[in-house]
Amino acid sequence: MSTTKAAGSTKLGRDSQPKYLGVKLFAGQKAKEGQILVRQRGSHVIAGLNVAMGGDNTLFALKEGIVSFATKRKRGFDGSQRPVKIVSVTPQGDSQKS
Repeated sequence: MSTTKAAGSTKLGRDSQPKYLGVKLFAGQKAKEGQILVRQRGSHVIAGLNVAMGGDNTLFALKEGIVSFATKRKRGFDGSQRPVKIVSVTPQGDSQKS
């Protein structure tokens, strides 16, 4: 006797929805307050000046300004070092707000 149905259903039809992760604003672009800069799983890119991290490790701008990326060596608790990427938002002059 057969253990599966003869026709109809397949076991291969499942697929997860895309998560749309990655960098959303690149270096030199203008960021508005609250705008998402990087969507990520884990802290691959860490928050710098005027940038905060959400509960799902999403980085977003705290102030309006220009996005910039930098690389820095981060020291671990065991003394080891690793390079990390830092995203910052540099505020522009306040003369444009008036």
